[in-house]
Amino acid sequence: MIIAHDLGTTGNKASLHHDDGRLVTAVTVAYPARFADGGVAEQNPQHWWNAVVEATRSLVARSGVDPAVVTGLTVSGQMMGAVLLDAAYQPVRPAIIWADTRSAAQTAQLEAIIGQDRAYSLLGHRLNPTYSLEKIMWVRDNEPETFEGVRHFCVAKDFVVHRLTGRLATDRSDASATNAYDQGRGMWSAEMLSAAGLDASIFPEVLESTAIVGRLTSDAANATGLSRDTRVVMGGGDGPVAAVGAGIVAPEDGAYVSLGTSSWISFASDTPVYDPLMRTMTFDHVVPGSYVPTATMQAGGAALQWVSELLTPEPSGASLSALVADASTADASSSGLYFLPYLLGERSPYWNPNATGSFIGIGRHHGRAEMTRAVLEGVAFNLLTCLQSFRESGATIDRIDAIGGGAASDVWLQIMADVWGLPVRRRTIVEEANSLGAAVTAAVGLGLVDGFRAARDLSEVTAEFTPDSGRHSDYLTRHAVFVDGYESLEPWFAKRAGR
Repeated sequence: MIIAHDLGTTGNKASLHHDDGRLVTAVTVAYPARFADGGVAEQNPQHWWNAVVEATRSLVARSGVDPAVVTGLTVSGQMMGAVLLDAAYQPVRPAIIWADTRSAAQTAQLEAIIGQDRAYSLLGHRLNPTYSLEKIMWVRDNEPETFEGVRHFCVAKDFVVHRLTGRLATDRSDASATNAYDQGRGMWSAEMLSAAGLDASIFPEVLESTAIVGRLTSDAANATGLSRDTRVVMGGGDGPVAAVGAGIVAPEDGAYVSLGTSSWISFASDTPVYDPLMRTMTFDHVVPGSYVPTATMQAGGAALQWVSELLTPEPSGASLSALVADASTADASSSGLYFLPYLLGERSPYWNPNATGSFIGIGRHHGRAEMTRAVLEGVAFNLLTCLQSFRESGATIDRIDAIGGGAASDVWLQIMADVWGLPVRRRTIVEEANSLGAAVTAAVGLGLVDGFRAARDLSEVTAEFTPDSGRHSDYLTRHAVFVDGYESLEPWFAKRAGR
C-alpha cells in the first residue's frame, strides 16, 4: 500500500491507497497559520511534521493494516514558500508561506535588474512577492542575523521528505514555482540567483517527482510506526499533483478547477503557455516532460471560509452549508452587490499584492445570504477573467472538472457553470484529489502502475452542471461591472499601501 500526504495551508490531508492508487481511507490533521497586517503569512514547519506523524499513525490504525504492507510514501504540498534551514537542517525561523506578500521591495529590485518580460520568458512566471526567491531575499534584507545561519532552502514537502529520509531535494514542479528555476534548461537559474545576490549552494538538488529519494530513517520509522523499508517518492507541488488527482495528465484530458484555500484553473500541455499580458503562469508538471499552465487566485475557498466565520457566530461545516443554501436564491450582482475576493492580495489575473477584499454596492437591504452569494460570484468572476486570459493565449477549454473542498457545493458549481458558460463536472474524489495525485505519482515511481494515465480510472465524474444560456449572458454583463470595480479601486489600493 501507499500513503500520500498533502500539506495544505490549513492542514495535512493524508490518505492510504492500494498499490494501484485506489483510495482506502483518508484523514485530515489541522495546523495553524499566522496571518498579520503587512502581508505576513507564516507557519511552523514542525507542525507539518507533527501532522504527518499523526496522520500516518491514524491511517494505519483506522484501516487495520499491517504497517509492513505500506511499502511506499510520498508528499505533495503548498508551493512558493520559503523554509530556511541551518547546517543541521533545522528551521532558523517560521516558514514564509505562499500567501506572504512582504517582499515588494525585493521584487522591485529584481525587476530593475532582470525586467518582467525577461523573467517571464525565463521562468514561466512573473516576478512577484508571492514567490520563494523574493521571500528568501526579504529575510536576508530584514533579518540579517537570522540569515547568517541559513545553509539550505526548501519548500514544505521537501522539509518533510528530508525528515523522512535524511536527504534534502526538490522536484521540477516545486522548483518551477520559486522564481529561481530556468524552465527551458531545467536547472536553477544562474541569472536569477545573480540578480538576487544569493548563493546557489543553498538550493537543493532537483529530482523528478517520481524519483525514489530513499527509505525511512530509523527516527522516521519510529515516529510514524512504519517499516524502515518504506520507500519515499519525491512527490510534487500541490497544483501539478492535483492535476493528476483530477485525471489531467495529458492535453486531451481538458481542464480542472481547484477550489481549496487558494483556487486555480489549470490544464496539461506539452509546452509552456505564455500570456502576452503575463496574467497566467506555467509550472512543470509532475508528469515528466509536461507542463501545467495555471491561473491561481490567492483566496478562493478562503474567501468563502472567511465570510462564514464573519457571519456565523459559531462557524462550522453545517453553518457554512446553511449560508450557501440561503445564498442559492439570493440576489447579489443582480441587485448591484459585488465582492472583490482579494483578501490576500492577488496573483492571477492582476498580480497586485496591494489589492484588498471589497464589498461594492452594499446596501441596507443586503443581508447574510446576499453577502455570501456575492462571495461565491466574486470568485467565479475572477476565475472567468483567468479563463479569458487562457483563451486569448490560444488555449481551448470546453469543460472544467472541479476538485477541492469547494467542489462539494452544488450551488457554487452551478454558479461557476453559469458565469463561465461551460459545463462544470464534479468527480468522485474532490477533497482527497491532491493526495490521490500524490499516490499515483508514487505508484509510477515505484513501478506499480503503467504510467500516469492510470489516474484517469481512479476518479470518475459523478455530476455535471450545465450553464443556463440566459444566466450566462447576464453574468457576462455583470462580469464587466466586476472588472470595472477592480480597475476603479486599483489606484486606491496603491494609495492605501503607501499609508
